[in-house]
Amino acid sequence: MKIRLLAACAALALAALPTLAQNAGRGAKVTGPTPKAADGHPDLTGLWGPQPNFSFDISKAVKPGTTLEPLPWAAKLTADRMSKDDPEANCLPTGVPRAAPYPWKIIQTKDVIVFLFEGNIHSYRQIFMNRTTHPQDLNPSWYGDSIGRWDGDTLVIDSVGFNDRFWFDFAGRPHTEQLHTVERFRRPDLGTLEEEVTVEDPGAYAKPFTLVAKMPMLAGQEIIEYICNENNKDVSHIVGKEGVDERGR
Repeated sequence: MKIRLLAACAALALAALPTLAQNAGRGAKVTGPTPKAADGHPDLTGLWGPQPNFSFDISKAVKPGTTLEPLPWAAKLTADRMSKDDPEANCLPTGVPRAAPYPWKIIQTKDVIVFLFEGNIHSYRQIFMNRTTHPQDLNPSWYGDSIGRWDGDTLVIDSVGFNDRFWFDFAGRPHTEQLHTVERFRRPDLGTLEEEVTVEDPGAYAKPFTLVAKMPMLAGQEIIEYICNENNKDVSHIVGKEGVDERGR
């Protein structure tokens, strides 16, 4: 039986664990050349390990040369938020660019690429490869509207139309409905997926910033059904901010 770390409890425990601990027992490193799809582009299909910094503290994933500069209201809200109120810990979707600390899967076709998430509500994203513009009347949503294109061997995903309900990380960083993300995925070899995402939100941050991640392929594995709100006991064990009490001390 495969063992998963529970989302919120994992957030508390991972501060003292190596990043790769989440993937313990998931298999050896995969090596080999980058596979190609029928259209000649890299085939990103596969099961991928999580990137913890994208869930717990995005400041640790900021690309050198870019800076995370929240506007005063956003900085204050981050400081005031309590970890027990984290939407992700309460079984709601993570949004973008945040990712739950669980494996996730890419299914790639010519017209649409689908991301399947094991964590929380067993949710998914659709990246539409067969259109170049976003609808004009989008209803704000957790994952927004995503359109993709290939730039050489890089998959570029442009997303807008987000709601303002999800947090960027366990630390409580907010955003507004002006959020616009551009993700770039590369598969330099068989066993590695690289992600770079530029985040632009003039309503909450002084300037755009970029996050980077590198994720291992989990060969011979499969996502399993995990329903966070089924017998969820995490939130009752979370008090205040991560590593501090409710008064911020």
